[in-house]
Amino acid sequence: MKSSGKLGKIFLGCEVANISPFGVWVLVSGHEYFLDHKRFPWFKGAAVEDVLNVESPSTGHLRWPALDVDLHLESISSPEQFPLVARTNGHNKKAVRRTKRPRTH
Repeated sequence: MKSSGKLGKIFLGCEVANISPFGVWVLVSGHEYFLDHKRFPWFKGAAVEDVLNVESPSTGHLRWPALDVDLHLESISSPEQFPLVARTNGHNKKAVRRTKRPRTH
């Protein structure tokens, strides 16, 4: 049987497979990753729509635009090698960025 043209590049992408009270399961290129709420607090209490809206802008990189969360797959599979550096505020669990305080005279 003849092929009917060039095959395109196969990209399996990423998607949120499950959300539970314990964390979020993400499928990336056929591999499943678990993001528990203790190590990845941004997803706990977030709107389901925002958690489901995951992108992969480059290989090994996941992004949740509405939550302002960017993670590398290596930090998910080996979180002990990447200590949590962002703080969360108590209202919506979004990452809080440090900013310089204005000078007072």
